[in-house]
Amino acid sequence: MFTGIIETIGKVINIRRDGNNFHYDISSNISNELKIDQSLAHNGCCLTVVDIKDGIHTVTAIKETIDRTHFKTLKANDLVNLERCMKLNERLDGHIVQGHVDSIAKCIKKEDHHGSTLFGFRLENETKLTVEKGSICINGISLTLVEANSDYFSVAIIPYTMANTTFCNLNINDLVNVEFDIIGKYVARMIEKS
Repeated sequence: MFTGIIETIGKVINIRRDGNNFHYDISSNISNELKIDQSLAHNGCCLTVVDIKDGIHTVTAIKETIDRTHFKTLKANDLVNLERCMKLNERLDGHIVQGHVDSIAKCIKKEDHHGSTLFGFRLENETKLTVEKGSICINGISLTLVEANSDYFSVAIIPYTMANTTFCNLNINDLVNVEFDIIGKYVARMIEKS
């Protein structure tokens, strides 16, 4: 379980394919503090640390992860947002994030709003899981929705978030991982069944 408050940024050092799996070597300032078998969110996707050596940790993405995330487009030198799982004795500053990516979205708008930057995204599949002023997780970052339609949403990024996450490198046509609000997903499922 995560909060969507990014702890640091990691850099993809190497990617190795092994059958349908991909092994990602990530360098970060927290890699040496991690433990084997620890859950760590990488751009919002919960992956298990399988190796640690010399400031680099390794995680493995299975076919399901590759199919559901933008990890299929990652390459060496790309940056990823990192967050260790939350501790139960601390404040929940973002919102409840599972690290289970629901969809991919494409950035189709990036506008300077003189103090914030508005990003607009087109969802890969239509959904009714977004609501204006509701929560969403983009590449592991807990954010508030500005606009929300069945296949489009937007978020406004403050300068701190822009400087301390991978939003600083996000451009038009880039893909992002999206996790919808868990409460919204359960409510939608209950309504669907009734």
